[in-house]
Amino acid sequence: MKRSEEMMVNDEKLKGSSSKFPLTLWEISAASGVVLAFVLGLLGVYLTMPASDYSFLKLPQTLEDLQILRDHLESYTSDYTIQVLVGYCVVYIFMQTFMIPGTVFMSLLAGALFGVFRGLALVLFTATAGASSCYFLSKLIGRPLVFSLWPDKLTFFQAQVAKRRENLLNYMLFLRVTPTLPNTFINVASPIVDVPYHIFFLATFIGITPAAYVTVRAGIALGELRSVGDLYDFQSIATLFLIGLVTVTPTLMSKNKSL
Repeated sequence: MKRSEEMMVNDEKLKGSSSKFPLTLWEISAASGVVLAFVLGLLGVYLTMPASDYSFLKLPQTLEDLQILRDHLESYTSDYTIQVLVGYCVVYIFMQTFMIPGTVFMSLLAGALFGVFRGLALVLFTATAGASSCYFLSKLIGRPLVFSLWPDKLTFFQAQVAKRRENLLNYMLFLRVTPTLPNTFINVASPIVDVPYHIFFLATFIGITPAAYVTVRAGIALGELRSVGDLYDFQSIATLFLIGLVTVTPTLMSKNKSL
């Protein structure tokens, strides 16, 4: 009874959110302030780099773009490690915050420039920080956008979260490990369906580790990749689903005991 009442209240919140679209002037100002902060961070990195031709600097959208970026940045990474690290972090977090496609290329780049272990640590930090930034920005201004873009997915996600409130961490881990729902959607929808931040954080950090490891390791042999699809063959996807099944098993066992 209590759960159904909670779902009804959340439904009313979601229905009422449609009237907030488009964003108010204050919400647009808040989002613009976040963008400005990222731009200033990138500008600071750019001004501390040596004078050179930086026409190669752009967000990679293909493997060819990524290989060109890797070839140019390798020489800078050893001499200007701090600037490259800060620039990488700002770009990755910015992309995650504003749902810009291409973070998989950034993960590959981390492996190519820093190796498996340092690259994995870098990706886990930036991906978790970016997802957290997206979470809080969505908490601030995201409700009308999410309701407008993904109304059906949002209703489904809300119902699943309400049903699994007692084992929410296991469910969120399952979503992170497996491609059941897009990570971008999870980032923006979680605060709207009342997923607590500590659960969101733990599920993100732990859940993205297997896929991040696969991607970062592939970055070392970047020249051998022919397409992004090569990263996730049947064996890799099956392994991720197996890990996801293990994470959700405690939830299934607790249900059986209650029955």
